[in-house]
Amino acid sequence: MDLRDKVCLITGGNSGIGASTSFRLAQKGAQVIAVSRRGDGLQPHCLKSAQLNGNSVRFMKADLADSGACRDCVDRVVRDFGRLDVLVHAAGGPAPGGLLTVTEESWMYAFAVHVHAVFHLAKAAAPHMVKQGGGAIVLLSSAAGLRGCLGALAYGVAKGALPQFARSLARELAEQKIRVNCVSPGVIRTPFQDHLTAEQVADNIENRIPLHREGKPEEVALLIESLIENDFVTGENFVIDGGMTMRIV
Repeated sequence: MDLRDKVCLITGGNSGIGASTSFRLAQKGAQVIAVSRRGDGLQPHCLKSAQLNGNSVRFMKADLADSGACRDCVDRVVRDFGRLDVLVHAAGGPAPGGLLTVTEESWMYAFAVHVHAVFHLAKAAAPHMVKQGGGAIVLLSSAAGLRGCLGALAYGVAKGALPQFARSLARELAEQKIRVNCVSPGVIRTPFQDHLTAEQVADNIENRIPLHREGKPEEVALLIESLIENDFVTGENFVIDGGMTMRIV
């Protein structure tokens, strides 16, 4: 897919991996609509760079835990731009707590924003993509969804659902030339990691990640961009974690 003039809806698109993805796609000439609960702009360096390249990112405020808000996001994009070519679901957030400590509210919210939102967004977007002859969907999972995630049961289980969602949806939509893939990042230096102590950061780098550094959101965004552009990739989950999940000891 050539991204020039394509219409891209990116949830969680104003910070972290979503912001970097919004920036990269705008640089490639796409019309980008970034959705967040706050509805505010990109991180300053991303916004400045996108403007300097003659492209812009529009912002939309929505709480994607609300199914109606998901459908409304898609409807507004199609109404304003006439089409929707790309959907990237990067919205999410932490859901701390193990089995005995996680609250029911936290459990339900984790599934609402990570899993249910994808269902409602894709269900609303797919008919438009079918009508225009194809499209691309990329879901953001996590290495936490591939292995046991101590102290974050709801987050790990919800993220673990997304690779299977991508495989099932890819199989269903392949005949309509709609490709669906999933990306599972490891420890990426974004605001999501701000709660970590210096000792935890050091332990990740020295003992958990074979490449001995945290990932950058720009590196994940580059992978997402490549999955959108490559028309022969669908139904796959791509892990980008510096080797963290491959290790035995």
